[in-house]
Amino acid sequence: MPKCWITGLDDFSIWYTPGVAAACKEIVRDKDRVFDLTLKWNTIAIVSDGTRVLGLGNIGPEAALPVMEGKALIFKYLGGVDAVPICLNTRDEEKIVETAKLLEPSFGGVNLEDIEKPKCFSVLERLRRSLDIPVWHDDQQGTATIVCAGLINALKLAGKEISDVKVSMIGVGAANYCVERLIVKAGVDERKVLMVDSKGILNKSRKDIEEHEPYKWRLCQETNAEGREGGIAEALTESDVCIAMSRPGPGVIKGEWVKKMNDKAIVFTCANPVPEIWPSDSKAAGAYVVATARSDFPNQLNNSLVFPGIFRGALDVRAKGISDGMCLAAAREIARMAEDRGLSPDYIVPTMEEWEVYPRQAAATADEAEKEGLARVKVGRDEELQRATQMIVSSRKKLEELKRAGLIARPPNCPS
Repeated sequence: MPKCWITGLDDFSIWYTPGVAAACKEIVRDKDRVFDLTLKWNTIAIVSDGTRVLGLGNIGPEAALPVMEGKALIFKYLGGVDAVPICLNTRDEEKIVETAKLLEPSFGGVNLEDIEKPKCFSVLERLRRSLDIPVWHDDQQGTATIVCAGLINALKLAGKEISDVKVSMIGVGAANYCVERLIVKAGVDERKVLMVDSKGILNKSRKDIEEHEPYKWRLCQETNAEGREGGIAEALTESDVCIAMSRPGPGVIKGEWVKKMNDKAIVFTCANPVPEIWPSDSKAAGAYVVATARSDFPNQLNNSLVFPGIFRGALDVRAKGISDGMCLAAAREIARMAEDRGLSPDYIVPTMEEWEVYPRQAAATADEAEKEGLARVKVGRDEELQRATQMIVSSRKKLEELKRAGLIARPPNCPS
């Protein structure tokens, strides 16, 4: 919506020609002034090729557009971020990367969404290296951040040190690949991590991976120091934590396997739409803290708790990227907010209704960006908390005003 004051057509001599030339000349003199004088400072592109849409698979760019529009709505309502869905009519990695590069002058950040693997790994890493604005893949970094936040608090409840626990990760897709990296940064000993794909536990003898899947091969070298072999059952034996992001269940993980985990086991089963094992079955098998990706069970590990706040903070300091350190700072702040409100086995992360989590994340993210030298401008943590709060409250108030004025129509049969 317009953000400048317009009283009549004469004002366009200021906002457009000839007055707009003053802004153009200022940006020619100092390119970074584009953040001050245009929409770039608060606008991101949601880029997708529609090849891996959650729960729907490879449905193509047109069919993916409603999902990207929904994402944009969440960005605005929960983060005050203006997001533009851009669905690309190509599956070619080179074209996706080149398109994102060409879009950089108009956007303050790029959110990659619903891109198939293994392409999603290389697209993210290539764009993070080549663009001078934040690049984020929610299926990787968003998932990793919220899982890390949940793990921090689950371990507090279980009375276990993060450096001591054995972690079994079921599924080695985009999500768990990034989860592994972030929880190791948080303090998990990578040698005590076991990762299981469709053919079994990753280990140094997995020659089927060596030539064709470099991302998995790295994990074969750096995880599973004891060289354990087998499948999910063997991986869960005597482990403290299970983080599953594989295929919908139930039955992918069995209760008798959970029984073989250590005391006060932590079980995160995040497949959609049905978790790998029902939470009630995990609890019956002795799990202490259980989480899923669903809103109808306690402890929903939802990416929507993450990306609006992280981008709010990154945009406000005009960050040049979003690092793992910034993700970890956001995860710790999410965990801290839940702890402030009182942890329990059924409450390890805030819910989306607790909107204060977003400005708190923004402040933590911005602060870490400054510490890492990724911020173009410096904003104090308290100042960013206040600024982000104002931005998010303003976005929500504008929506309410538009509804009251009848400019956004209420759908038929919808309660007020």
